[in-house]
This record gives sequence, structure tokens and C-alpha cells, in this order.
Amino acid sequence: MTPSGENISSHGASRSEPNASTSTSQLASPEALQELTARLKSGLRTYPDFPKKGILFEDILPLFSSHNLHQDLIRAYELLVLDSFGPENTPDVIVGLDARGFLFGPTLALRLGAGFVPVRKAGKLPGKLETAEYQKEYGTDTFAMQSDAILPGQKVLIVDDLIATGGSAAAAGTLVEKCGGVLLGYIFVIELTFLRGRDKLNAPVYSLLESQSE
Repeated sequence: MTPSGENISSHGASRSEPNASTSTSQLASPEALQELTARLKSGLRTYPDFPKKGILFEDILPLFSSHNLHQDLIRAYELLVLDSFGPENTPDVIVGLDARGFLFGPTLALRLGAGFVPVRKAGKLPGKLETAEYQKEYGTDTFAMQSDAILPGQKVLIVDDLIATGGSAAAAGTLVEKCGGVLLGYIFVIELTFLRGRDKLNAPVYSLLESQSE
């Protein structure tokens, strides 16, 4: 599965005061995002026949071992959010999925002046929880979020590294709504478009890179 292009989608909500990072980001040209995504695409490492024969696995971890590519990833996410929602409609909360959403979710939240909330596998969080099941290739799994992590009415953006079939992202969206959050959308590094995972999601989907074939 090889990323073959860049994709930017649409939608929004409202925020009162953009922070300094938001103000400067607003000045970037559309070409800046295209240049960033091109560098990110070239920074991916591919592994044939992993995790099974016939699959070309695209590894995002090299983006974190390089300081410059790490900066490019966060900057690209920031510009994508601002381009999609506008500087007055940025999220109050970034929700990151277990586990790779934890790699960049907190940094993106800092850049956007938002809070960060993790979605974790069952049994990993203390306190009162909201839970949601999702379908995996074999059987089901459960995601959990602390019930008071998101305040009613807060605008929320869900982030993860990859959208495939969309089950785990949909479960995270359910948790946001159970907590009373307003789901603005979902954002990913790579979207496997041939699996049509976005069809399972109830808010706009944005991705930096696309993979259109197995």
C-alpha cells in the first residue's frame, strides 16, 4: 500500500481567541502544505509482505527519528487544521488514539492552544470511564476514555496515524459524544482510501497522505 497523493477535506466550528501559533500559521501559503506533505511522503519507510504477504507496510516512525521530519509533520497537521476549520474554529481538545496518536497529539494540541485527551485500550485508565467497542479483523476490542476528560460543548478533533477500516476511529468518536463533546472531525497521516473507512465516520475526515491501492 503506497501513498499516492495528498488529500485535504472540509468543515468547522468556533473559538474565541487564536493563540500566537495560530496567528502565524494563518499566513502560510497553500504551497507550504504541499511541500510539507511531499517531504513526509518521501520520509516514510516501506516493508513488503508485512504484516502478511501481499501488503506493503508504510512505517511512519522514521518521521519521528528525524528532527526535521518531526517538525514537518506537526507543521503540516497545524496547517491542515487551520485550512480546514479556519483560525477561529480550531479545536478545544485534541483526542489521540492508543497508541500512535499519542506520538503527535500532545504536540499538536500545544501548537493549537488545545488540551489533549487520550483514548486507551480497556483496563488502562482509572476512574469513571466511557467505553465503546469496535470490530477488528478477528473479534472485537474496547476503547475507553475518562468521563470528565472532555467538558460538554468542547470542540474536539480526533487524531491517529492511519485510517484503514475506520472501526477504532468510529469508537473514539462515540466516546467523544458520550462525554458531551462536539466532534469537529478526524485527522490522519495516511488514509487507505480503498478500504473506505471514512464511510463509517460521522464527521469530516482529513488526511495528509493517501494510499489508493493495496
